Amino acid sequence: MSEASQNFSNPEPPLAFALPLLFCPLLVLAWIYGGVVLLLAPAFGYVIVSIVDFIIGENRKNQIDVASDTGKYKLILFAWPLIQFFLLFGSIISICWFNHLTALEAFILMSVQGMITGAVGITFAHELMHQKTKLERFLADVLMAMAIYGHFRTEHVFVHHRYVGTKKDAVTARFNESFYTFFLRVIPQCFISAWSVEAQKLATKNKSTFNLANPFYTYAALASLFVLLSFIIGGTWGVTLFSIQALVAILHLEVVNYIEHYGLSRKKISENKYEPTKPHHSWNANHAASNLLLINLQKHSDHHARPSKTYPTLSAYDEESAPQLPFGYPVMVVFSLIPFLWRRVMNPKVIKWRKQFYPEVEEWTSLS
Repeated sequence: MSEASQNFSNPEPPLAFALPLLFCPLLVLAWIYGGVVLLLAPAFGYVIVSIVDFIIGENRKNQIDVASDTGKYKLILFAWPLIQFFLLFGSIISICWFNHLTALEAFILMSVQGMITGAVGITFAHELMHQKTKLERFLADVLMAMAIYGHFRTEHVFVHHRYVGTKKDAVTARFNESFYTFFLRVIPQCFISAWSVEAQKLATKNKSTFNLANPFYTYAALASLFVLLSFIIGGTWGVTLFSIQALVAILHLEVVNYIEHYGLSRKKISENKYEPTKPHHSWNANHAASNLLLINLQKHSDHHARPSKTYPTLSAYDEESAPQLPFGYPVMVVFSLIPFLWRRVMNPKVIKWRKQFYPEVEEWTSLS
């Protein structure tokens, strides 16, 4: 395995992954002052982290699995639902109960809140939904409900991980597909595929699709609870504010989905069978600072190859084993929103990936 250089070490200490907590004081300052202070959180998440990535470069060390046995790395995962609840509804209260922010400032504040919900909350939810305990999966549902996107857990665990790199996976972005086309395609397709999976699971137990065991009831109940709370705080204006941040959070989620597998395909072995998912079926990024902010989400190659691994133990694959993004997610998100720039940067990399891992394949439409 060309996993970096077989250079194993202990994972970064748990405190290193507490970087997202810096969003808390930045958002509170935005509540109080508004104006340019509203831009501090996105400046930190996108600009400062990217600059630090450039300065300190990549962390290509592979982590020792035993370190994940300690619960210290889960503390921030367990704490974040409460923290995000405070941030989200604190933002709505600061707008609805005080009159110091203009309508434009309110929109920007909730967009910034949506950035935090999407970039941090959904990233943490992603980690939690892969765990075995009901508590962890419930906390994932709570975080996803704040984006009104609970069905993501079903779709991600039971559809995406099974069919990644194939036409059966809506979330695998097609070669040359723009993010905007991708977004309009995946929103309905992911909901439909998630509903179908849960219906099939219930059918195997001789239960109706509308049986209370269907997790869509949980998804809907939690989202409704948060919408109701928003209404209690600020009426229809409160619901509007909640919806703005939810939409921005969903955009953050799906733009990352777009980046993670763009143009990559698994080889079809037979009519209904594909080769196993390997590290080279996901774009990988070993950039140190952004991986701390996103609890190693960018080490996506190892996550798909071994989805049971916890975030501090994900390994850093090199270019011999997995395709590499030129920058961390903060920069790649910006690129993905500019289709001509995205294609100029990424299409040559996809073509290089094809020649590197599938030199024998001439017709690519047959792969996915």
